[in-house]
Amino acid sequence: MVLANGILTTPKLARIGGMEKFKGDSFHTSRWNYTVDLKDKTVGIIGTGATAVQVVPELAKIVKELYVFQRTPSSIDVRDQRETTEEEINTWRKEPGWAKARRARFARISEGRTALKANDDYLAGKVDDFKVRKVYSKELSPEQLTQKQLDTNYRIMEQIRARVDAIVEDPETAAALKPYYPYGCKRPTFHDEYLPAFNKSHVKLVDTAPRGVSQINEKGVVHDGTEYPLDVLIYATGFQWMATSTFNMITGRDGISLTEKWQSQGTKTFLGLHSNGFPNLFIISGPQGGGGSFNFTNAIEEHGDYVVWMLSTMRERDAGIVDVRKEPEKKYAEHCRIADINSAPLRDCISYYNGHGDAEPGSLAYYGGGHWHKFRIAAQETLDPYIFEPVRD
Repeated sequence: MVLANGILTTPKLARIGGMEKFKGDSFHTSRWNYTVDLKDKTVGIIGTGATAVQVVPELAKIVKELYVFQRTPSSIDVRDQRETTEEEINTWRKEPGWAKARRARFARISEGRTALKANDDYLAGKVDDFKVRKVYSKELSPEQLTQKQLDTNYRIMEQIRARVDAIVEDPETAAALKPYYPYGCKRPTFHDEYLPAFNKSHVKLVDTAPRGVSQINEKGVVHDGTEYPLDVLIYATGFQWMATSTFNMITGRDGISLTEKWQSQGTKTFLGLHSNGFPNLFIISGPQGGGGSFNFTNAIEEHGDYVVWMLSTMRERDAGIVDVRKEPEKKYAEHCRIADINSAPLRDCISYYNGHGDAEPGSLAYYGGGHWHKFRIAAQETLDPYIFEPVRD
């Protein structure tokens, strides 16, 4: 049995010319160099995503000068969380399964802005729901549902943009920090110190929209003809999402790797967990992997439960090998493609969610919501998608 984790581990450092020329210290945030003393240094950081939003406020506290090179602004929402109380801890200790119940509640709301702002009463089980549910007089079409989500997203983004104006003192900096895309099109971020950091005289935002930093020389970053000399350069440039070197190492029955199959045939899986021709391979939280939620902790738990079920089923059938048939795989991959296309207006920006605009529909994350469970339940009830074989000598 092989279990492959589809969550990437490779830093993304491509497309910036001259990186190797820089004479100062440099490193990626995922490979932080703790031997570099940042105190009283002139530091540059490329990237303003979820990692940089956490790093920038801390750098601002110790460096002499900080240059933040931004291609696309993040949506910076209020963090607004609190510590778990002693009363809650003592109560939950006596409640069997409280942790799983809390995770299930969180998974239900994890796609929404309000979830990450805590919703303490709902998450603690004190109330049955976290909002009043709208009831429509007739069933809405997929297009109408998407438009409803876009309308809600616009209202959220207007609040986030207004928060920038309320906090950031310099009008030019504030304008550059305002996100312009639908909420959730890029990974939402939550911080209470990031925006105030730009009110400090030694913190400078360098707006590199729309293409980002393209040149680095011996002294530092060059943008729009201006050179920014640096002592230290930090890359907060993210990762290759839904890609890992593991896929290039796993070889199937036809003698090709998983990467080669997907490059030649398009990404094809069944439930995101199996891929035809790769028996006994279970891909956890990889491309097309669902779970009825875009919360990966919840999805991983769903995948783990599925793998346990499959192993038990194989034992019951005296099978040592399991594969999936081509037709169910093809049908599921097509479902993923259509779900991706239908929900594309919610991700109408350049982000890792759509492979920076280059990914084929259905080749990355799964956007079909609860339909994943419909495919899973039908497969578990009929066993039709599976090919079970005995252990070979």
